[in-house]
Amino acid sequence: YKDIPYRTKESVASLLAYNVCECLADKESFHLPFSNYLYPGVWAHDLGVAFLESQPDPEETKSHRAEEYSQYKNSYVSILCRIYSPADELIVAEANSPLQYPTQGIEVHPLKTILIPGNLITSHLMFQIFPVYLKATMGVFNVAAVVDKVVVEGEGQKNMNLSSPLLSALNKQLQFVTYTNTVFHPRTADIVQFETKGHQAHFTIKIGHRTIPKLYYHGPQKEFNISALVTIATKTFLRYDKLKDLITSIRKYYPTLTIVIADDNEHPEPVRGPHIEHYIMPFGKGWFAGRNLAVSQVVTKYVLWVDDDFIFTENTKLEKMVDILEKTTLDLVSGAVREVTGYTATFRHTISVEGGGEEGDCLHIRNGYHHIIEGFPSCVVADAVINFFMGRTDMVRQVGFDPVLARGGHLEFFIDALGSLHIGSCSDIIVNHASKIKLPWTETDSQKAYKKFRYPQSKSVSSLHNGVYYFKNRFKCMSSQ
Repeated sequence: YKDIPYRTKESVASLLAYNVCECLADKESFHLPFSNYLYPGVWAHDLGVAFLESQPDPEETKSHRAEEYSQYKNSYVSILCRIYSPADELIVAEANSPLQYPTQGIEVHPLKTILIPGNLITSHLMFQIFPVYLKATMGVFNVAAVVDKVVVEGEGQKNMNLSSPLLSALNKQLQFVTYTNTVFHPRTADIVQFETKGHQAHFTIKIGHRTIPKLYYHGPQKEFNISALVTIATKTFLRYDKLKDLITSIRKYYPTLTIVIADDNEHPEPVRGPHIEHYIMPFGKGWFAGRNLAVSQVVTKYVLWVDDDFIFTENTKLEKMVDILEKTTLDLVSGAVREVTGYTATFRHTISVEGGGEEGDCLHIRNGYHHIIEGFPSCVVADAVINFFMGRTDMVRQVGFDPVLARGGHLEFFIDALGSLHIGSCSDIIVNHASKIKLPWTETDSQKAYKKFRYPQSKSVSSLHNGVYYFKNRFKCMSSQ
């Protein structure tokens, strides 16, 4: 409809976003004592100039940021916390009925204005006057330009009607229909009704703030530096001997990797050394509370979780974990744990939830995995993995660890992560497990106390786990293999 003239309606068109943002400060018109407090103006700060001028190689830093952002967009695909999904692509349903309309891919920021693309009436309708009706519930309609011989009623309202004796003029006018969100909500949608005589369609406009990227600056190093990418996190309780063995084994292969330790011992012992952060908690605060504390202190892109009785070997290849996370959409990847007997465990499970009505849902846990990861034949996709894993720090934090689980818990984290985290498991990345075999007469007081806390013989612990599943997760039953 290029030949059909129109007149821009500046009061509406000026509300549209053009993806060319600027930060402009107010010009100071007068200066009085305390004027900044009485009449605060808009200030602007050029972050690019301010940050890059402090960098030894500004161009390398810009390139680093661009690479991180590209990886962020390619990797983050879930609907809640990532910025790209196939469901965000604009798709227009070409007219099988007389109505052409967008089926998905329209999004507006809260209280902002957009043009609605793709609406059209096909030419096989025969009316003297061609009518169109639009109806919304969380916003209002307007037109960014006016087309001759088109009558528009209801501008600035939730219901707007357009009509014209010329179908071409009506379709031209539809190209300028705008939607302005009027009900603030950071993440919801409005269902718009699009109608003509005898035909009706509905399409969705997503309402939400743009997701802010979270990129990790690795510093000016031009070569791969795992210490700038990964932090090791662990929780310790009554096992300082095991913890020291773990640290010694880590330092053999990764001398500069930061180790964050959460410690809820009653009588804490100092754990010192380069690149060690030791955090003291209230006595007996618990397993998942310690995990939360440790992960909360991580400043690198990835966090590696290990138990305090693990031992690093030449097969504990953290570089491969990083490589997998950098090249795939996985949020978390685990390895395998080798026992002193030589048995190597991966603890791979699939989890599914089946709707169960008013009484709650059914949780099903099964041994196994979904499929092999392309390009990594020893790695698979699963829903729950063993207690030796590396994850994207921000994603692990988003799921979190329920601190009510003080004495034990593992699957609960992965159940909370279901639908949020994309999880993998690799059988060729192996950490050793210190021996748990102790003859009763050789156990120390510390080892006896640990067993008492770790494996309490009480119905209250079992009731606690049942309560988490039944009440918090609203399950009525669970089945496991």
